[in-house]
Amino acid sequence: MADKIETPEEVKKDVLELVKVSSDTGKIRKGVNEVTKAVERGIAKVVVIAQDVQPAEVVMHIPKLCSEKGIAYAYVNTKKELGDAAGIKVGCSSIAVVEAGSGNELLSSVVKRLPKAEKKGE
Repeated sequence: MADKIETPEEVKKDVLELVKVSSDTGKIRKGVNEVTKAVERGIAKVVVIAQDVQPAEVVMHIPKLCSEKGIAYAYVNTKKELGDAAGIKVGCSSIAVVEAGSGNELLSSVVKRLPKAEKKGE
């Protein structure tokens, strides 16, 4: 992924905590198809992508789509840690936080520290 933006380690920890809190008290979308739909509909607050997805082409469209919609996104190291944070027993390639639940303050903090492109055409 040539256009991949490095996510600092301390931000990764907060992103995983946000996913955990959001899966418990809010609403998340799991998997490439669900994440893509959430981003296209503009309901995703932040998107998290695992770096170890093989083949990488599976998730390559997500950062570009997030940039077009003005949605912040972050990378975490593995599908396993992303799946664990989401409370599922298997690894997960990507997750969209739709509602942060009790993690609204954490969401604001995380989004401020992530890259976000301006919405195109507005």
